[in-house]
Amino acid sequence: MVPTRGTAGAWLDSADPLTVLLWRQSDVLTRAQALQFFSRAAIEHRLTSGRWRRVHLGIYLAYDGPLTRQQQRWIAHLSAGRRAYLAGITAAELCGLRWRHSGPIHVLIPARARDRDPPPGVVVHRTRRLRSTEVNELGLPPHTTAARSLVDAAQWAHSDEQARALVAAGFQQRLVAGNELDLVLGRLSRVRRRAVIVEAVADAAGGAHSLPEAEFLRLARSASLPLPTLQVRRRAEGGTYYLDGYYEQWRLHVEIDGAQHLEPRQYWADMKRQNDVWVAGDRVLRFPSWAVRHAPAEVVRQLRAALVAAGWRPPG
Repeated sequence: MVPTRGTAGAWLDSADPLTVLLWRQSDVLTRAQALQFFSRAAIEHRLTSGRWRRVHLGIYLAYDGPLTRQQQRWIAHLSAGRRAYLAGITAAELCGLRWRHSGPIHVLIPARARDRDPPPGVVVHRTRRLRSTEVNELGLPPHTTAARSLVDAAQWAHSDEQARALVAAGFQQRLVAGNELDLVLGRLSRVRRRAVIVEAVADAAGGAHSLPEAEFLRLARSASLPLPTLQVRRRAEGGTYYLDGYYEQWRLHVEIDGAQHLEPRQYWADMKRQNDVWVAGDRVLRFPSWAVRHAPAEVVRQLRAALVAAGWRPPG
């Protein structure tokens, strides 16, 4: 039998059905699937001999090594029954989200589905609103689409800040664009922290593709200050770059520095970009991301002072 944990290739065309099933499901299968190929006695023999092992009620692993994350996903999916989909941050990762996540695996099932005891480390959610356009049936394992996954991940997040960060990451990593999340939100009548997610989507769709940039927008908005245009494109010697925030009327550029600015080459590249802005006659304000988060009053004070110096006058 061809090893099932390898990559797809021409060998799949001539492989027997069991091999294809084990390859597709990362060596995880249900008892019902196993009975399509083996008798009850043959299944029991594989379990007692150690060739297979029981990883959950009615779920077997045809592999004697340590569990992989992908196998844990399949166990979670298969244990939840028919019409179950991996969801939330679990599904977002399968859609390509780069996120450090070692928490539970999230599964979404129909509201009226029969109760099942999930495996350890699996969280089961229920929904009455899941459209066929919001699932990837051919996914490995089947999972919700990027837009639905991000909305669910945000509403199931540990905090408002994590919810905002997930939405920002989805836009920044180009998993979603435009009004995709708005469409999902419009179809769901009950969404936890809806206001937070709507605001995060508006910020990200407007160009605030990082959490510090989104937090900066909220600071300016709460202080009744003008909002900058985000991610303004500029051309300079060496290529194209983008301004984090730009007040065109007052020629004020705002830069939010993240952790990447601690790297010398990146820091020099940013300094050269700042010099180009200064040469052109614009004012430049730079804030480290930690100041936006932990010293918001000082950030607001400096932004207001810079805008006034550039000619802005508070209304009223």
